[in-house]
Amino acid sequence: MSLKTNAARAKKIKIFLMDVDGVLTDGKMYYIPGKGAEMVEIKAFHSLDGIGLRLLNQFGVATGVITGRESPGTEERARGLGMGYAYQGFLSKLEPLMQILAATGLKPENVAYMGDDWTDIPVLKKAGLACAPANALDEVKAASHLVTKKEGGLGAVREACDFILKSQGHWKTVMNYVETAHWPQIKKSQLKIVRFSKTGGKK
Repeated sequence: MSLKTNAARAKKIKIFLMDVDGVLTDGKMYYIPGKGAEMVEIKAFHSLDGIGLRLLNQFGVATGVITGRESPGTEERARGLGMGYAYQGFLSKLEPLMQILAATGLKPENVAYMGDDWTDIPVLKKAGLACAPANALDEVKAASHLVTKKEGGLGAVREACDFILKSQGHWKTVMNYVETAHWPQIKKSQLKIVRFSKTGGKK
């Protein structure tokens, strides 16, 4: 897909949704003992992605995650970045996408989505701008318009954010923030959290 074509797609984006493991993280999961006998799952997120996602919110592009796992760490990261949606425990990701579209009135062409594994492909095929990190499976890259140079958990999301910001004509403003060291108060959405385990097994 050509840069010009992808830029045209990016101009229409109003919401950027993404998977978590392998996209916002490097896909590794660490387990440490909790207070009792249970084990606690630990994820590592990259700071580069944070500024990009916050800036998208600043310029009116909502953000959110749709992930197959449920994690308090994911909720905290989503809340801290001002995301609007955190769908967790959904291996089938089309239903969350359709719920978000119905709630916002947006069309698939207004959605950017980044994923790295087979479970992401159905959403990627519907998204106006389908993105994959460098570490994504080959089938996922084939279903994507934009494949980043960076891997998930190492700035891939930031790369996609910057591309959207540039395509929508915000880069001069962003660079002015950088040069003047004057960063606006970043807008935050009220986070909608949907956990598959809390829905009684219903999508």
